[in-house]
Amino acid sequence: MVVHSSYFLLEFAGIIIALVISVYAYLKYVSFSYWSSRNVISPKPIIPFGHIKPVTTRKRSIGELFQDIYSEYKKHPIIGVYLFTRPNLVIADLDLLRFVLTKEFPHFHDRGVYCDEKTEPLSGHLFSLPGAKWRFLRNKFSPTFTSSKIKQMFPTVKETSNRLSLIVEKKAQNSEVIEIKDLMARFSTDVIASVAFGIDCNSLENPDAEFRAMGRKFFAPRKGIAGLVFAFPILHKLFKFTSIPEDVTNFFMGAFKEAVEYRTANNVVRRDFLDLVIQLIYKGYVHNDDEKAPLPGTVDEQKITMDEGAAQAFVFWVGGFDTSSSTVTHCLYELALNQELQEKTAAEIIRVLEEYGDVTYESIRAMPHLHKVVSETLRKYPVVPILNRECTEDIDLPGTGFRATKGTKIIVPVLGIHWDPDLYPEPEKFDPERFNEENIAKRHPYAYLPFGEGPRNCIGMRFGLVQSKVGLIRMLSKFRFTPGPNLDVPLIMDKANFVQMALNGVTLRVQMR
Repeated sequence: MVVHSSYFLLEFAGIIIALVISVYAYLKYVSFSYWSSRNVISPKPIIPFGHIKPVTTRKRSIGELFQDIYSEYKKHPIIGVYLFTRPNLVIADLDLLRFVLTKEFPHFHDRGVYCDEKTEPLSGHLFSLPGAKWRFLRNKFSPTFTSSKIKQMFPTVKETSNRLSLIVEKKAQNSEVIEIKDLMARFSTDVIASVAFGIDCNSLENPDAEFRAMGRKFFAPRKGIAGLVFAFPILHKLFKFTSIPEDVTNFFMGAFKEAVEYRTANNVVRRDFLDLVIQLIYKGYVHNDDEKAPLPGTVDEQKITMDEGAAQAFVFWVGGFDTSSSTVTHCLYELALNQELQEKTAAEIIRVLEEYGDVTYESIRAMPHLHKVVSETLRKYPVVPILNRECTEDIDLPGTGFRATKGTKIIVPVLGIHWDPDLYPEPEKFDPERFNEENIAKRHPYAYLPFGEGPRNCIGMRFGLVQSKVGLIRMLSKFRFTPGPNLDVPLIMDKANFVQMALNGVTLRVQMR
């Protein structure tokens, strides 16, 4: 009996060993030969991780991983990588980026990221949607982000910035240390909650407000599955992974529907984003700037659904939250380290405010130095460190000898490009003059991609910039910032987060000017 058991164990062990060897051989000679068989340069993969192991072990963020790959192989126009066993193509050549993002956009119009409107209605937004559905909603929502429509929302941004100023003033009078990242997250939360959901959550006064709490939960790193889901979006369906926690979905869906129903029942009209979405839900179009309906036949009058409206309000909040809070945080961090630059920026702001009487939509455009400072912040700290595209129709990539077939995953290493010393000498240095007219003219137009490029760039880019600049104007016109006692220099980024976020926050001392 003992002998029989021993033979069984040996036989079982042999089967396991043979299976492991077979899987290893398949991965090495089949799965991980995809790029070499197509004569595309590729770093040596690690079985079974491919090239994503540094992300799964939290040694590098996803942006830093592709920054490393780009930096080492950027002399090649394309670089083959594996996210686990899944092949992805990194585009390193800027002319080729223009080809993919703009010139041949019809071949690369999808992002290839997870979207399941039926099980997760909030995932059906403009960032994730593919094909015809994306095009339909992009056309519907483009009129909501014109300069005139943003100007209508400006009073809300301004009013919230006044509350921000009052909060900071109490701290500045005692020369206190404040955590900038959380403060600006609350500012962004209050702005977007008001213009997109019609809610006055006032998280500036109440940091534990439900809207802010749901935001913290959504942006918290989801341990163990981020790398897997990024590499294999299908895992959402196979294992019921959700991109948005259920209680977060229920909160935002409920808040949006309640606001729509209240305004509709009580004939409440506010010139904000929510009002524009309500027009799309009930009329299928957005009124012109004179508040008149467009001429019949000049617009598509197909209405959007309540769920589609909620998803766009949600992604507007996500996008505005990320862009504004992180941009203002990183900008104030850099200015705190460079007092001369801070004073120069503040001097322009104060001069223009005196000229216009207060911060206005028009006054922002009269601050060219502030624009350079914000541009350099987004260069050094791009909110989204990589862009994704998916080939939707076979096409030859010029100058590479490679034919991208339908389904090929494309990655644009934004962080790597923004930190390329050949494009931006001394990339670690914060230098707003990189964005004067002369230097901009010298650079390739696709060397700066904080909002993407082409037809699928960030639709809310202008609103995000306005919100960020108003926050900075309020801060720098009245207060002076210096490094706090526990400030990380340089900043240590959170490896577990997809977006660029400081791991330990940003603590600055604030004083009255």
